[in-house]
Amino acid sequence: MSILLAYPLTARAAGGRDIFLHGVGEAAACSACHGEAGEGQPDAGFPRIAGLDAAYIEEQLKSFVAGTRKDDTMTPIANALPEADRAAVANYVSGLNPPLAASEAKQDKDGIAKGAELATHGNWPKGLAGCGQCHGPGGIGVGTAFPKLAGQSAAYIEKQLNDWKTGNRTNDPLALMAGVAKRLDDDQIKAVAAYYASRNPDGTAAAEAKEPAQ
Repeated sequence: MSILLAYPLTARAAGGRDIFLHGVGEAAACSACHGEAGEGQPDAGFPRIAGLDAAYIEEQLKSFVAGTRKDDTMTPIANALPEADRAAVANYVSGLNPPLAASEAKQDKDGIAKGAELATHGNWPKGLAGCGQCHGPGGIGVGTAFPKLAGQSAAYIEKQLNDWKTGNRTNDPLALMAGVAKRLDDDQIKAVAAYYASRNPDGTAAAEAKEPAQ
């Protein structure tokens, strides 16, 4: 009985792997931008999606279809995927756990320290709670609504905060992120992004990035 019950999930995961690596129909392969194991391309701003909650990934794909998230690359891909394929690829990606993708970006230690303070304690004079209140300690993610930020691309985090700030992204629960982003100045956005990019996916501190090649 347990084998029979497990079969549909296993089959769905296999289909998700094929979609992720090779694409399907008009939808390009996810791996072309997000890496063969979902590790992302941090310096190009393509996010790490490995290990994100499956329901969260599905919701983001639905948001691209609905227009509450806007992206020239993701919108046509999401629209080309039937609901069952979105569920399959989300299920597959949620089970991935590759090492952090290499980055040539030089770490800003002062920015990371400032970002750590904001992420942990917030800025109460500006009405900002710490990011960890929703996203968990070190940015490990909480449930289906608050995604993992640890190990995420700094360029990607910056873009999302700016999209919420300008109204280009509106799919956050109760407009929580829009309210947060509008209270952050550009330096604070960069600092928070740098902090989370400096973490391992489990929320611990990652090794320093290598100096860019001369």
